[in-house]
Amino acid sequence: MTDELLQAIQLLKSKEWVDLTHTFGPNSPHFFMFDDAKFETLFSHDDGFFAQQFTFPGQYGTHIDPPIHFVRDTRYLEELELKELVLPLIVIDKSKEAETNNDYTLSVQDILNFEAEYGEIEAGTFVALRTDWSKRWPDKESFSNKDADGNNHLPGWGLEALQFLFKERKVSAIGHETFDTDSAADFRKNDKLDGEYFVLEQDTYQIELMTNLDKLPPKGAVIFNIVPKPEKASGFPVRSFAILP
Repeated sequence: MTDELLQAIQLLKSKEWVDLTHTFGPNSPHFFMFDDAKFETLFSHDDGFFAQQFTFPGQYGTHIDPPIHFVRDTRYLEELELKELVLPLIVIDKSKEAETNNDYTLSVQDILNFEAEYGEIEAGTFVALRTDWSKRWPDKESFSNKDADGNNHLPGWGLEALQFLFKERKVSAIGHETFDTDSAADFRKNDKLDGEYFVLEQDTYQIELMTNLDKLPPKGAVIFNIVPKPEKASGFPVRSFAILP
């Protein structure tokens, strides 16, 4: 290994690293159409070694959605390039708004307000929406936040905000703390996940059910999204983390 690479590793390890990934299990919150995960012991130490079998949907726990998750004839998880999974990180904080209004939907004006304070969002970045919804984990009831009629109330991205980020600012990928890209209010209004479809139609990915966004600066960190490589996968649990500046 060259001195240059060694110095780069030493520099990175001198920085603060933040885990953006929930620990998940059979009782963790998940999308309502999925069954709970199953963790089974195949062999114990009494057999000479400990081995388990895990059964869960690809979209379980903190996970990555590649384009094929919503869009036909696009890339599977294995086709994402390694360098796509490491990006400069932007964090837009709307935690106070989401606490007051659980249906908060990010707008273009919210992005412009962010830029007025922190500067224009650069092309090629990963933009995460902080709502602090992850602090409800692992309470299923609190995380789903259903009303008396069974409707979820969760914050999320507005379609126009996503269009602005990808078309005008040329960002590379996004992430959020909730089950879905769209706010629950937009989903009820449109009866479909327009925002999620739009993101994946851009031939990119998103990270869902992120955590610890409250520990990150608005700009300056770098996100790593480390994931297994199953064949023809529509998504998979991911180990996302950030290195702070």
